[in-house]
Amino acid sequence: MTAANAHNSSAIVTIDVLNHQSLAVDETRLLLRCYEVATALKIPGAVTVVLVTDDEIHRINREFLEHDWPTDVISFAYHEAADATSSELLLDGELVISVETAGREAGKHGWSLDDELLLYFTHGFLHLCGYDDLTDEERPRMRQKERELLSIFGLCPRGLQN
Repeated sequence: MTAANAHNSSAIVTIDVLNHQSLAVDETRLLLRCYEVATALKIPGAVTVVLVTDDEIHRINREFLEHDWPTDVISFAYHEAADATSSELLLDGELVISVETAGREAGKHGWSLDDELLLYFTHGFLHLCGYDDLTDEERPRMRQKERELLSIFGLCPRGLQN
C-alpha cells in the first residue's frame, strides 16, 4: 500500500490517494491531475481516493449499495448532499476506484490507464459535488461537465454522450 497527497496552504481542496492494489499506477501524476480537476470546480474540502481491485470494489458495492457486481468508481459523501451550484458546498468524501476495471476499459476510449483513472475521479468527484447521472434530465449536465473538465488535459472520451 502506498499513499500520495496534495496539501497546500493556499489550496481549496485536499486530496489523498491510497493505493490498495498492485497494478502500476503513477500516483503522483494521478494526484496532480485530480487536483487540477478539483481546483477547476473551486469547491473547498477534502477527498480521499482509494485505488482497489475488482474484488474489493465488488465487496464494497455489495456491502454498501447492495449491487452484486464490480464497478468502476463509488463515491461516498461524508456530508449532506448539496446542489452543485451552491457556494456553501464543502466537500468531504471518499472515492473508491477499481484500477483493474480502468485497465480493461481504457482501450475503449483509446487512452491510457492514467486517463481512465482520471475519468473515474472526475465522475466520482462530480457526484460528491452534487451532480448526478441517474435520470435523463440530470445526465446531460453531468456529461457536459465531465467533458469540460477532461478537456483541461486534451481528453475527449468516447461514450460520454448525453
